[in-house]
Amino acid sequence: MRRVLILGGTAEARALAAELAADPGLHVVSSLAGRVNNPRLPVGEVREGGFGGPSGLAAWLLAERIDVLVDATHPFAERMTASGVAASSATGVPLLVLRRPGWREGPGDAWLRVGSLQAAAGLLTTDRWGAAGRETRVFLTTGRRSLPVFAPLPGVWLLARSVDPPEGPVPANVHVLLDRGPYTVEGERALIREHRLDVLVTKDSGGGMTTAKLGAARELGLPVIMVDRPPLPAGVRATDSVAAAAAWVQG
Repeated sequence: MRRVLILGGTAEARALAAELAADPGLHVVSSLAGRVNNPRLPVGEVREGGFGGPSGLAAWLLAERIDVLVDATHPFAERMTASGVAASSATGVPLLVLRRPGWREGPGDAWLRVGSLQAAAGLLTTDRWGAAGRETRVFLTTGRRSLPVFAPLPGVWLLARSVDPPEGPVPANVHVLLDRGPYTVEGERALIREHRLDVLVTKDSGGGMTTAKLGAARELGLPVIMVDRPPLPAGVRATDSVAAAAAWVQG
């Protein structure tokens, strides 16, 4: 029986685990980093917690006799992807990266793409967003761990939405909204209006779970600062299709 490890935590990882579970010739283990409370669990065996870096992951692959490795982590899980690449190289276990397609700007969108969270934060201190004489009101959907990048900005008020509470004290200019998608365009539109938001800051995560905020921003003429994904390491085999990933594993 071939043994498969899926580095998961995404909807694509859960879909892949469910598809592979029907194959009697496979034993599938899904690994979750444990950074989200009450995560949605995939079908089959689940392992929670880190591996201890690339060497720890390599040792685990060998100890558990893993035949195939699929990295289906979040598009911004750069360190985990790097660990997977290094562990695959060290052990010879074949690796496939499964990434959902990114978002694309369409008619009516007003996006400004930047290469990092720090670059997005730098843009918020300019005078282009809010009305003269008042603070810039920002809809921040880049995850709780990014909050320290934005919280110290002068003249900026943040509506920071995340699944779990931020670590540490929350500054006075930050309102934390705990919520989990999927969302609706109607709900996002109402949220933007209720808090009189000037600009949306988000990461190019892709997928349909949180795309409603982009639709609401388009309808309301709200500008969007879009943080681009980190590039995949050179030479890595990748796909954006769950079906293609399943076929690769089974083949």
